[in-house]
Order: sequence, then structure tokens, then C-alpha cells
Amino acid sequence: MSERSLVTIAAAIRTRRMSPVEAVGSCLDRVRRLDKRMRAFIRLDESGALGAAKALEADAAAGRWQGPLHGVPVAFKDLCHLQGLPTSCGTKTPEYFTSAQECTAARRLLDAGAISLGKLNMTELAMGPYGDNAHHGDVDNPWRAGHCAGGSSSGSGAGVAAGFFLGALGTDTGGSIRLPAACCGIVGLKPTYGRVSRAGAMPLSWSMDHIGPMAWTVRDVAILLQVIAGRDRADETSSRHAVPDYLARLEEGVAGLRVGIPEGYFFHGVDAEIAAGVRQTGRLLEELGAHVSEVKVPDPQAILDIAMLITRSEASTLHARIARERPHELQPMVRARLEVGFGISAYDYLQALRLRARLTRSFIRDVFGEVDVLLTPTIPEPAPAREPLKALTPDEFNVRAGNFSRLTRPFNAYGLPALSVPCGQSKLGLPLAFQLVGRPFDEALLLRVGHAYQEAASWHHQRPALG
Repeated sequence: MSERSLVTIAAAIRTRRMSPVEAVGSCLDRVRRLDKRMRAFIRLDESGALGAAKALEADAAAGRWQGPLHGVPVAFKDLCHLQGLPTSCGTKTPEYFTSAQECTAARRLLDAGAISLGKLNMTELAMGPYGDNAHHGDVDNPWRAGHCAGGSSSGSGAGVAAGFFLGALGTDTGGSIRLPAACCGIVGLKPTYGRVSRAGAMPLSWSMDHIGPMAWTVRDVAILLQVIAGRDRADETSSRHAVPDYLARLEEGVAGLRVGIPEGYFFHGVDAEIAAGVRQTGRLLEELGAHVSEVKVPDPQAILDIAMLITRSEASTLHARIARERPHELQPMVRARLEVGFGISAYDYLQALRLRARLTRSFIRDVFGEVDVLLTPTIPEPAPAREPLKALTPDEFNVRAGNFSRLTRPFNAYGLPALSVPCGQSKLGLPLAFQLVGRPFDEALLLRVGHAYQEAASWHHQRPALG
């Protein structure tokens, strides 16, 4: 199971070479053996998963198929509300977040036949890029013990990489899908703002949050996106933009596409191994027929400053009660970030929203008038060791964390789709990754480019040696 993709397991179940009970049992056995180290789960729902697997197995025996994910084990970041399971959002309070509405994206996966194994570990309140959590344990990197798994969707990234399940949902406010995907050597997609409903998931920043899929391969991610994308009346920010068939053009390759590599900011201070991996990706895409060239993009610093102001304002508003009434329950770094938001004026917040809209329009016009896709690093360094981070003061930690997510955050502010794909390993055996960024609602093109890369490369066939 640990060496198979979502696509292969779904096909094995469909052709009766594997049953849903076997698929779930294999995953649960792996979780029991390995999650003491990984700490990917906050709540493992063994009885619920096995009950669902038996019901779907009976349906399959009767010739009834619930959907394309029939019998496939998945799991959800613990800010997705599901009936019968508490939602801690990474805090010490088991039912920190409640909602009358189930998480639409999670429910769509379950309605397509997926089986939930439970709720996944995450950085407290989704506020951090490393996957540290004092309440539920720091999520470990599957490739090298003692290194970060990335955050805040840390359990999602580590759990997929460890073979605990075949796909997961994460959320991304400043990189929280792409950072753990890059650290853990899997694929993670932050869709266009509004492409996937956020109803039933704890908000962190209502104008920056995205929900997206995480899995081993680009094809796996395309299948998950197909299920969760689309308008939802429970989320007024969800888009009415038509949902294409993401698999229909996956095999068309990259011949003739214009791929831009934005030098400057996106390579300043970036680890040499990561920079080399991204440039090698560009050369491979060029060999496959793409037109790859350097491209100038607006200096991201302005949009980063705006994004930080908006995110801190909205997060502090949403979590004001715990920050003001029970601050002792929060980790110092999380508390420090929330407290900053209380000092931001309404004038500055509204000005930031206005400038964000203007900068987004000009970025899309200027950049995507020249290229079809941007190719950048996802993270500036391979997953760092955890212990040195713990010695930092809250202020030092937040500066370091801001630097770690500086390559992903601009595209949350712009609301653009961005896909992280693994592209090698460092000398320490940690994953390297690149990021593809496209026009609004052009996820299909990003998936097509990422898939072409994976068909030509072989990094996604490697698995961490966990036993």
C-alpha cells in the first residue's frame, strides 16, 4: 500500500483485486506501527473507517459503486468539521471549532466513496509553517527524523508520504498546503481562491484561505480536485466558474507552452540544492518542448506586506476570544502572531484590501501576458531540523517562519492557483520541490505541466524508508 498511488488503489478496488476492507486495514496497520514517531493524527477513527469499508465492500459485491474514490482511504486536517468527530484546529480544546455545516470539501470526497481514517495534526490554529504543535506533538518528517514536516497542514503532508492514506485535504493561507507537500516530497495544490468551497472549515483569514488536495502524484491530485471543486451555496465566496475535466487534457504535454522562471526575489537566499533542482526542472520542461525563459515579475515585497496585514487582522478577529480570554492555552509563537493583529487599524486594513486588488490585476496582466506558467522554488531550504527552531524567541521564530513561507505567500494574496511538485533530494535525503503558478482557474494547465514533468522524471516513485 505504501508504494501505491491513489489511482492504482482506486483501480484495484474497482477491478476487485483489492477490497475496501483490505485497503483500510493495510493503512491502519501502518498507522499503528509508525504514527508514534510521525504524530500525523490527532484523532484516528478506526471503527468508523472499518465500518465504512465494510459497507462499501458490500456495495461493491452487489455491483453498486459510490463514485471514483470508492473504498479509497483518506484523512482530513483537523479544522474540517465532520459529524461525530471533534475539531480541535490543533489547539488543546477538542471541540474548538463547531459548525452547523459539515466541511463541504470533505463531504464531497466521502460522497465519492472515500473512507475517512480520521483527523490530522496541524500547527495550532493553522498559524505556522513548520508543523510544530505543543499540544499534540510535533509532526516528524518521514524522510529524516527530527526534521520539520512543514505546516500548517503537517499531518496531511507527512501522512501521505508515510503511506497512512492515499490523499488528504489541507488548507493554505500563506503556503500551508505547498510547504508540507514540499517538505514531505508529495504533490500539493492550492487552487484559485473560490475554486473549492471553504464551508465547514475553520477560517483563519477569510480573504486568504484556500482548501486543496494533497497526494503522491499530480494525477492523484487531479482526481481529488475534480471531486471537491465547484460552486457551493453554503460558501458565498465559492466561484460559479465552470469546473473543467481535469483529467481530459492531462496527457497533452507541454510543447509550445511558455514557462517563465522569475529570477531575483524567488532565488535570493534560496538553498543551492533547491535552486539547482528548480533550474533542472526548467531544462527538462524545455527538452519536452516548452519555451522556458527568465521573466521579470513585480517585486513581491509590497504584496507580502499587504498579505501579512490582512491575515493578521482577520486571524485576530476570528480568534479574539481565545487570544484575550485564554491566552495561556496558546503556544507563545501563536499568541504573539495573534496579538499583532489587535493593533492594526480599520483604515490600514481597508487600504490593504484596496491595494491588493490593484496589485493583483496588474500582476495577472503583466506576467501572464508574457508566459503561461511561472516556475519557482516552493521553499527556500529543505525541511529544517526542529530543535534549533525551539531555541528561538517568539520574535526570532516568527521572522524565520516568515522567511520560510515567503515564496508561497504572494500567491495567496493574488488568489492564483499554485502546485508544488517534488523534484529531487538534498544530500541529507530531504525532498526538493518546485512550484507552478498559473492564471486564475487554470488549475488544469498546472496539472498538465506537473504531470508531464512526473512522466519524464522519477522522483515520485521514491518512498521514505519507514519500514
